[in-house]
Amino acid sequence: MALIHFSIPKSIAKALRLPVSSPRRQQLKVLKKLLKKARFTEFGQEYRFDEIMMSKHIGKRFQELVPTYNYNSIYKRWWHRSLEGKPDVCWPGKIKYYALSSGTSESASKFLPITTDLLRGNRVVMIKQLLSLRTYENIPVRSIGKGWLMIGGSTDLQKGTGYYSGDLSGITAKRVPFWFSPFYKPGKKIARQNDWNKKMEEIVEQAPNWDISCIVGVPAWIQMCMEKIIERYNVKTIHDIWPNLSFFVHGGVSFEPYRKGVQKLLAKPLTYIETYLASEGFIAYQDRQFAKGMRLVTNQHIFFEFVLFDNNNFDQEGNMIDYPEALMIHEVEEGKEYAILLSTSAGAWRYLIGDTVRFVDKERCEIVITGRTKHYLSLVGEHLSVENMTRALQLSSEELNISIPEFTVAGVPHGSFFAHEWYLACDDCVDTVLLRDKIDGHLKQLNDDYAVERKSALKDVRVTVLKEEQFMNFMRLKGKVGGQHKFPRVLKGQMYQDWANFIKNEPFALSET
Repeated sequence: MALIHFSIPKSIAKALRLPVSSPRRQQLKVLKKLLKKARFTEFGQEYRFDEIMMSKHIGKRFQELVPTYNYNSIYKRWWHRSLEGKPDVCWPGKIKYYALSSGTSESASKFLPITTDLLRGNRVVMIKQLLSLRTYENIPVRSIGKGWLMIGGSTDLQKGTGYYSGDLSGITAKRVPFWFSPFYKPGKKIARQNDWNKKMEEIVEQAPNWDISCIVGVPAWIQMCMEKIIERYNVKTIHDIWPNLSFFVHGGVSFEPYRKGVQKLLAKPLTYIETYLASEGFIAYQDRQFAKGMRLVTNQHIFFEFVLFDNNNFDQEGNMIDYPEALMIHEVEEGKEYAILLSTSAGAWRYLIGDTVRFVDKERCEIVITGRTKHYLSLVGEHLSVENMTRALQLSSEELNISIPEFTVAGVPHGSFFAHEWYLACDDCVDTVLLRDKIDGHLKQLNDDYAVERKSALKDVRVTVLKEEQFMNFMRLKGKVGGQHKFPRVLKGQMYQDWANFIKNEPFALSET
């Protein structure tokens, strides 16, 4: 496949009567490729992939014959046999790698299959994103060829019976192509380190020896790394160590809560580039400066479907019904919230990834992540999304000139009614009563349902301000340190009980309202 995509202008294509590439056509081509590759697997035989490929309306026939799955259902029915070493279950051959992921709401590990085809597709998308950097005005061309610090999981993977497992970032780093090795930091030796604290110490030790132009990773861990380097060498900003640092590739969570904290560590602005790389595949990336959102990868290794995130398709706990109405790329509308179904080159078929997105530019297939299907609060019909929460905190922190890098929210009983319990990480001096009122006020403006319920069954909003270190300590306690691990934005069930017990026994909650 060519690394640089060449497209003919629509006017010339029309004059020559040539077909213009469209997201719909690209997606159907991807679906055919996936079906053809997997048609002789157990899954392909069970759901008659050959018949689907012969259909005039391949997309609709695929939706008619193949059921939707979440992790538990596809693992119970199919993936457990691949994990036991059986080949040709959902994808040809044996699965040699599994990404371990517990998401941000469940404690049990998930084993997500990683195939050579998936890694190859991810790598092509990474190269395309790298090539897109040439269009960014604020990134000097010379800086692209300098060091790239990628802080992820360990490449020292766990060995199972016939397979290896670990963080996707660790699996990817272990298979870094030879031509990228000179740019890749912290290097293979440090990347193998399993102990996150020791890995961080080694990165800090080597930091002055590297000429870093780009940092890649989850914002919380990148910020922590830069703070440790600044403290160790007693400098004012990270640019005193890395003068050529010019861009930051991030993903996994909204960057806004971290922006103020990161900017305090800089001598000059960085260019921030958002990516959407999940364990299930490279889904989207920001391909141009000042873009509204990230562009879906429609022509590589993932077939997308979109399920409207509403009461018709999901219950109050965020569980999708058995037969939801799924739309293809050309059927979506801007401004609506959708859950994503993926079919990938790793044997995920109509798989509910759990994230919700909104299209901000349908023509360019640009999306923003709005939250997760189970990471929203709707105790009494307030339908509060992570996007609402993040925006309310952003507005409040700007007005009070404070930084809130981490937060989480839980719905709790309040007499015969309910309340929202907010836990905020803030190391600045803050009036918690004023902060609570501002958050509550902004949420009323952002979400009409929330405003209505605050007058009825949602009786109270409570705010507890903690040190950022407490959030990090809880993640360490849960074994979710570094890599792609993020703090859950909404706490429910056992995770909330664990957090409540942890906070109760922690000595330094700053304040509570």
